[in-house]
Amino acid sequence: MRSKLSTFIIAVVFFLILVVFILFGIIFWNEYLKIETSVVPQNFNTVIEENQNTIDEDIKVPEIIGDPFEGIKDANSNQQDEPVYSEEPEEVDYSNVTINKYFYNQLEEYSKIIYNAFETNKENMKIGNYKIELGNSFSELLKQGNGQDELGKYYQSAIEAYTYDNPDVFYLSPNKMYLNIETITRRNSVTYNVFINSGTQNNYFVNEFSSKAEIDQAINKIEQVKNEILQNRANSNYENIKMVHDYLIENIQYDTTVSKSNIYNIYGAMVNKECVCEGYARSFKYLMDALEIPCTLVIGKGTNSENRTENHAWNYVQLNNNWYAIDCTWDDPISTTGWVSEASKNKYFLKGSVAMSKDHTPNGQFTEGGKVFSYPYLSNKDYEI
Repeated sequence: MRSKLSTFIIAVVFFLILVVFILFGIIFWNEYLKIETSVVPQNFNTVIEENQNTIDEDIKVPEIIGDPFEGIKDANSNQQDEPVYSEEPEEVDYSNVTINKYFYNQLEEYSKIIYNAFETNKENMKIGNYKIELGNSFSELLKQGNGQDELGKYYQSAIEAYTYDNPDVFYLSPNKMYLNIETITRRNSVTYNVFINSGTQNNYFVNEFSSKAEIDQAINKIEQVKNEILQNRANSNYENIKMVHDYLIENIQYDTTVSKSNIYNIYGAMVNKECVCEGYARSFKYLMDALEIPCTLVIGKGTNSENRTENHAWNYVQLNNNWYAIDCTWDDPISTTGWVSEASKNKYFLKGSVAMSKDHTPNGQFTEGGKVFSYPYLSNKDYEI
């Protein structure tokens, strides 16, 4: 009888211990459970052709095709056997950043947070794999049913605006930048930690660069050219705009191969002296920024003298409170005779909407399904001295 009673007591004790362990495990599991998902960047560049004097050219524009979260790893199906535990995500505040740039000013607040993070970490991003912390800035958004989709759109808009506002970050490749979302469950609450990194890539640089040393060297070369140009600056904004325009069309060779390195950015244009239309437009804006003359990139369609319509890039610049268009690429025509008239060199210099609309059609939607940005309203008439 005693043996049966002892066995019963032992069984009850063992059962109670087992229950305690199970309850403890459940509490521990619910205390902190983190699941990480990341946006697998799809092709963030649209390759579109431009034709000027029957020359084909590519222009690269940031893009996420279709659903920007289509490649997200399924958090449940990819969950590891052992849960990963994390501290509560920190609050990251970039509100002290003051930015007054053309496309930035058109962004929604969530996009501005991401843009501010890029700007704050501009120097850090030269490392190539620096983790850009966004913390729990998007927790309320991500709790919504379509929160991830919306964050994808805000991210897309932010990186588009940052790319077009800042031609000096020529070394960054949005294709290699991953937006990561950590879902953290603590008891009955859910928070989200968001950050940007290089994912499985070694870095998020364009292929031409692989280290901070290379980037710093490239920046120094660009700045040397910039300083040489700006040492001739005048007291008149008109003269400075003309100086930059003339320098670019006289010193840059339009690349017809579309196969050389850096032909889409300011390094190719200003250092290698070879580029396509995007290189001209980015370089013009870069130099206008240095001169503190309001200027923006413009993406759209151009119809050339052979009546061929292709995608194209040019600029709008502000002068005497009015906006005018400048197309350095088409003011640098390819000549078979070696001689180009002065009139043809200034055909697209400080033009109003009437003249530009004949063969230039701007498009503020840089990617299919993306945010539609607005451009400045051009003066109807061309600039007159």
